[in-house]
Amino acid sequence: MKHLIVHALQKYVLNPTIKLLFALGIVPPAYALLETTGRKTGKQRRTPVGNARIGNRFWIVAEHGMKAGYVRNLVRHPRVRLKLRDGLRARWYTGTAHVLSDDDPRERQRWLAGKLPSSVANATAVRLFGTDLLTVRIDLDG
Repeated sequence: MKHLIVHALQKYVLNPTIKLLFALGIVPPAYALLETTGRKTGKQRRTPVGNARIGNRFWIVAEHGMKAGYVRNLVRHPRVRLKLRDGLRARWYTGTAHVLSDDDPRERQRWLAGKLPSSVANATAVRLFGTDLLTVRIDLDG
């Protein structure tokens, strides 16, 4: 039940709002836009995710694990793009995603919070709304 409520809130309220901000050129500081290739359609799919870039790696703790459509997409097609804040603007980066099923997502969030204090609010929301946490690492190209 929790998954259904959170999914509907994200799909119909939160994600469209964040996508609109990106489209208007307003980059929310705590967010990135993840572009995956649809596992069934082959179409590009864009999903807002918490911004957790450290060096040439981008970390995601997926709230709903393998139930999340974007996670299933990147398992099928691991090449992804990320739109990240670059100063006042945003730019696209390419990379390869890896699902880390043996990683402890709660410990990963603690580690990220130590490196990026701005990730604390996202980590709190993920733990509050999440049903099956899963760590994803994206290795950014050059």
